[in-house]
Order: sequence, then C-alpha cells, then structure tokens
Amino acid sequence: MSAFETRLAELGITLPEPVAPVANYVPFVRTGDQVYISGQVSIGPEGLVKGTLGLDMDVEAGQAAARLCAINLIAQLKLACGGDLSRLKRVVKLGGFVAAVPGFTDIPKVINGCSDLMVEVFGDAGRHARSAVSCPVLPLGAAVEIDGVFVIA
Repeated sequence: MSAFETRLAELGITLPEPVAPVANYVPFVRTGDQVYISGQVSIGPEGLVKGTLGLDMDVEAGQAAARLCAINLIAQLKLACGGDLSRLKRVVKLGGFVAAVPGFTDIPKVINGCSDLMVEVFGDAGRHARSAVSCPVLPLGAAVEIDGVFVIA
C-alpha cells in the first residue's frame, strides 16, 4: 500500500469504482507524464448530490459535494496510474464548477472542499493551481463538478 493510500485509509476514505462517462468522452487521457481527468460530479455512496448554492445548499454542503468530487478524481487517477497511486508526482490544476444562483460569491470556498482533500492526501504534491466558477446548472443537476490535471511517473 502506497503512502497516499495509507493516508486515504487514515482519513476513512475508501475509493469507489471510477464513475463511467455519461456522454461521448473518456474519463481521462494520458499524454506523456500528464493525466487529464474529465469532470467528476458530486456523487457518493448515497447517490448524486444535487442542488444550487445560494438556493437550496449552503457553503458547507457545497464543500462536502466538492470533497466527493475529489474522491472521484482520486479514483480516476488511481485507474490512470494502473492502480498505483505512488506514481503521482503532482496535482497541477483543478477546474471547479459550482451550480449557483446569480450573486453567490463563495465559489472558491466551495471548491476548497476538493482542494483541501488533495493537500490532506498528497501533501505538498497536492498543492495546485485552480479555477473556480459558477454556472446556472451542471450535468444531471449535480451541485459541483471538478476536473483536474496531474503529473505521474
């Protein structure tokens, strides 16, 4: 078990089976030492977390949804690494999308739910560049969707 997988276990996180694409795309693309992971929505053991920040969800609920996105990103990353998370060298960039009402400005705080977990699991290798934007609706009614770029060995 890699140090990263040990850390996941310490945090009480069991990685799910990677989520299959819902349209005409692949879950990740590897080119050279980079892995581009398609957007992962806020889905967990209880199903898809739906909602709109500032309407029927608060920041804390949004952060929990973003954390689910992080778990799904890590599950896809593990698959891209052939099952060996120790191959991760760096989380390069995350792109966060939050379903929110106009005027909701705490989008960065919501996406911290994902960013914080990347650092908790991967330490300094988990520190990354990031974008965080709002939109009126996300696929399937998800509250949050996050994609990522990673460097692996």
